[in-house]
Amino acid sequence: MSFVVAQSHFIFGVRTGVRNNLCFFDEQTVVFPSGNSCVCFNTVQRWQRFISGSERSQGMRAMTTSSNRRYLAVSDYGERATVTVFDLQHEQGRKRKVLSAGDMSVQEFICIAFSPDSKYLIGLTGSPEWMLILWLWEKHKLLATLKTTNTNNPVTQVSFNPYNNTQLCVSGTGVFKLFRYSEGALKPSSVAKVESINFLCHTWVSEHRVIAGTDTGRLLVFESGDLRREISMTCVQGQPARQVEVKKIKDANVNEGPSVPSITAILSYSKGFACSRGPGTVFLFEQTDENGYRKTREIKIPLDAYCSGVTLAEYQQIDTICISPAEETLAISTNRGQLYSVSLSSVDMNKEDKLHFEFLSQSFHSSSITGLSICIRKPLVATCSLDRSVRIWNYETKVLELCKEFQEEAYSVALHPTGLFILVGFSDRLRLMNLLIDDIRTFKEFTVRSCRECAFSNGGHMFAAVNGNIIQIYSVTSFDNILNLKGHNGKVCRIEWSLDDSRVVSCGVDGAVYEWNTQSGKRESESVLKSCSYTGVAFSSDCKTILAVGTDLTLKEIQDCQVLREVPADETAHTALAVSHSGRVVFTGTSSGTVRAIKYPLPIQKEWMTYQAHSGPVTKMVITYDDQFLLTVSEDGCLLIWKIIDKEGRGLKSNKHIVHTEEILITKSDLEEKTQHMLEMKMRLEELQMENEYQLRLKDMNYNEKLRELSDNFVQQIESLKTSQQAMKTEMEKQECENQQNSAELIMKHSKELKDLELSYSQKLIVEHEKYQDLQQKHQRMQEDYEKQLKSAEDRKIQAVEELTKMYEAKLQEKAELLAQCQEDTEQKISVFKAIIKQAEEDEERKILEIQTNYEKKMKTEKQTNTNLKGKNSIMAQKFISLQKQIDDRSADINKLKQERQRLLGLIRSLESDIEDLKRQISGHEKTSQDKDHIISCLKRKNQELEKLKFVLEFQLNELKQKTEPLQHDISVKKERISQLEEELIQTDKSNAQLKLTVSELKLKLKTRDKEMCKESQKVKDLETHLQRLKSDLHNCVGFIQEPKTLKDNIQMIYARYVQQTERVERTNADDTVQKALRHQCDRQERTVNGLKMRLVKSAEEHEKVYTKIMKENMTLIAEINELRKELHLARTQAKDVRAQLALLKKPKKSQPILEEAAYQEPKQLGVS
Repeated sequence: MSFVVAQSHFIFGVRTGVRNNLCFFDEQTVVFPSGNSCVCFNTVQRWQRFISGSERSQGMRAMTTSSNRRYLAVSDYGERATVTVFDLQHEQGRKRKVLSAGDMSVQEFICIAFSPDSKYLIGLTGSPEWMLILWLWEKHKLLATLKTTNTNNPVTQVSFNPYNNTQLCVSGTGVFKLFRYSEGALKPSSVAKVESINFLCHTWVSEHRVIAGTDTGRLLVFESGDLRREISMTCVQGQPARQVEVKKIKDANVNEGPSVPSITAILSYSKGFACSRGPGTVFLFEQTDENGYRKTREIKIPLDAYCSGVTLAEYQQIDTICISPAEETLAISTNRGQLYSVSLSSVDMNKEDKLHFEFLSQSFHSSSITGLSICIRKPLVATCSLDRSVRIWNYETKVLELCKEFQEEAYSVALHPTGLFILVGFSDRLRLMNLLIDDIRTFKEFTVRSCRECAFSNGGHMFAAVNGNIIQIYSVTSFDNILNLKGHNGKVCRIEWSLDDSRVVSCGVDGAVYEWNTQSGKRESESVLKSCSYTGVAFSSDCKTILAVGTDLTLKEIQDCQVLREVPADETAHTALAVSHSGRVVFTGTSSGTVRAIKYPLPIQKEWMTYQAHSGPVTKMVITYDDQFLLTVSEDGCLLIWKIIDKEGRGLKSNKHIVHTEEILITKSDLEEKTQHMLEMKMRLEELQMENEYQLRLKDMNYNEKLRELSDNFVQQIESLKTSQQAMKTEMEKQECENQQNSAELIMKHSKELKDLELSYSQKLIVEHEKYQDLQQKHQRMQEDYEKQLKSAEDRKIQAVEELTKMYEAKLQEKAELLAQCQEDTEQKISVFKAIIKQAEEDEERKILEIQTNYEKKMKTEKQTNTNLKGKNSIMAQKFISLQKQIDDRSADINKLKQERQRLLGLIRSLESDIEDLKRQISGHEKTSQDKDHIISCLKRKNQELEKLKFVLEFQLNELKQKTEPLQHDISVKKERISQLEEELIQTDKSNAQLKLTVSELKLKLKTRDKEMCKESQKVKDLETHLQRLKSDLHNCVGFIQEPKTLKDNIQMIYARYVQQTERVERTNADDTVQKALRHQCDRQERTVNGLKMRLVKSAEEHEKVYTKIMKENMTLIAEINELRKELHLARTQAKDVRAQLALLKKPKKSQPILEEAAYQEPKQLGVS
């Protein structure tokens, strides 16, 4: 085996697709899945502890922690799914139990949960069974299984009641059920009718209440498994503390509303609950009373601070919400593999500000990582991914240094040895960029599309880039293409430079490994194996041999075109390769995500160490130049840092001593901006200091005034207290004197009482002593009498014993004679008895056969009845449980009824007094009944008159209906006319818009013409100034007419000065025709513009006329419609009044007060009709 060991050190990334993939271990430590392990991450000290997954696992599906946060359960899917329970308090995360579904073939557990006492563990299997499996996990015992639903209704979550370890809740598409574990089986206790609702998550908020979230953004409240109400999410902005509306709903009235953001995660805590609301948003609710909840805060995921440009940070779906044990921190995980947190104490403090999540550690890649590179002079690692981002990590401080997102996908990356430049291959081209202090900026682009592999030379003066099946080598200083290495027939997968940069090794899909000379561009060696597609290649530490891996599942060592050694094949293929600079070990990555350490020189047999690393194929791996760290990336989007140590736990000794530099690149403009910003901040700081000093002075003044006031008040209070204290002292002295007098009197009384008591008790003692002497004399007499009686009793006893012995000896002789006679009789009876026994045995055998047959028949019947009784017994047991519940409910109802009875007795007493008052009133009403009979006779007469009126009103109604029908027809016609006019208006608006466009174009042309005119006028002015100067110069020359030499010189000067200008003038004269033509065109365009303006004015006037006409028609139509409506309203009111009158008249006599009211109201109704 290899003497070098790789130990997991730190990982960047989160594994998505795992249920409940984030939970707290304590206030500072979180647990989440990453790669093929679970990671315990301390957010304060920034250390990680790895809990490795199982080797045969095909991946994690769900995880959960116990309520005491000691145990972690992880479900792995495969041919036979398992659930592994780990002890988190153990340093290495010791594996406690591995649970399976027994004989059932289960491929995955989509959700798992611990009971509140951590005794039971429940697992929910995937489709098509959707089975619940309950374990007593510490004893590795499967307790019960149950199918939850059919294949059409998938289930998403199962959870234990935190107040009852035997009650479960299951939710899914059209499924919401409660189960209870009793009598060794899971039994449904409540099934809600929710076929049309898709539940995504739920949480227990009390012993009987569950809140569930749906895919349409609804929060539904269930009480004891029954749907009771819905919590509305509507809340006015700016009023976060507003009471949330709670609506009562029925089971049947559960229709889905319009499409709204879904609720994918929900969690309860002591104050209420938290739930996700669409992408990137979490709402906090607090409980106000037993049934009410109030939305307190809204927390959002902010834009990625590391990334400049367009990001999808705000549109991430929240998968998991968890809260720390002390409820100080709320953390979430998203579907893009990011972890965020927020402090709940800051939520309570900043009630007015908008709250945002912060990264729990830093942002991670959300897709497959395609490129990996390191540099010599800095502890930096560069990665690129299909999520269109390039990230720079520091593997010593474990921090994300730089990040930038681009518009195109990044396929390859290479860091310059200095760590100041980066080469990235995008889908459209290859870009060379500067690594600035806070940005990655492009300064050179190369026309290399979809570059899948690129690498800088060790000296940094050249770089190689793969363009299809060609390797292009460029100069970093001149950016020229120095060499094109052609030879591969397929895509090149990997390239690597030698230590002295004189050679480059490459491998490709065509099964070829080529070694190139970078000076001449020729191949120095080659090895072709067409049956193998190579994925990784590297030089050995001394650059004498080449190591390569590919799809033939072997590791080859090549030298001089021949395979020297070959590590035997295994089930998994090697995908990447890295060789230590010390030459002691070779690391390979596999398609299953594992990392292998193979000692060098290569062994003949299968000897290596395998480490669980990633959940997807390893895409790239590299060893740092000091041989301290191994870096691996995978398709799962994780970057894993391994520490390379020997068997004794010490780091490898490297021959190279590498000093890391700290210099960075920054542009001059950025530096100036930063210095300017610093100056502004300094100015601002000085201003703030001045303001603070001024405010402090003001506060000091106010506080001094307050101190003076307080001191004055305290002085007054002290003086008042002193006076009160003196008064109290005088009172105390008076009370002390009184107490001394009272105590002296009491002492005198007690001394007298003591003397009296001593005299009385001495007399009593003398009497008692005399009684005691009398009792002693009596005791001596009684003792003498008792001794005499004992002697006489002993004499009597001796005489009685002698008489009894004589009696019993005579009786013994008689009994011996009787025994001899009895023995003879028994011998005769035994012979007779044996004969009888034989006959009885024969008779009994017959009877036994008959009884046996009868008994077997009875047994069959009794077995049948027993099975029936068992079924009835189970039914009766269920009935007994339900009856017991009913009895409890009834007892509660009886208590309530008793309370109501006492209340009603009080009511009865009060009502009896009211009855007496009513009897008095009835006696008064009987007197008025005769008057009311007279009123009834009058009403009957009026009823006849109203019937006549009814006939007349019905006739009028018919007439009104006949009138309204043609009016309604007119209204419909006018509405059609209005629609036609509106269409005309739209057409006129379109024409106006076109005219405005033409006018704007013409205005632009006019502006250009005006500019040209200004230029021409400027030229004319220049020419005039030139003419004036020429005239002045000629006038000066005229003075030298008599001096020919000076005149000649001056004329030559004038010629030299103005001849070229005159040529310009001539040119301008030649261009006068062009200017005239331009002026003519300008005039024509001005005329056309004026004409268009006139047309526009006319069209506007016509439009206004048409508009006024339409408005007038509309006004008339509206007036007619309103009049018709008034007429209809009047007719309807009249009809209603008539019907009401008829109904009142047809009613029988119910009570006298009603008739009185009718008598008073009827005259008013007749007046209205």
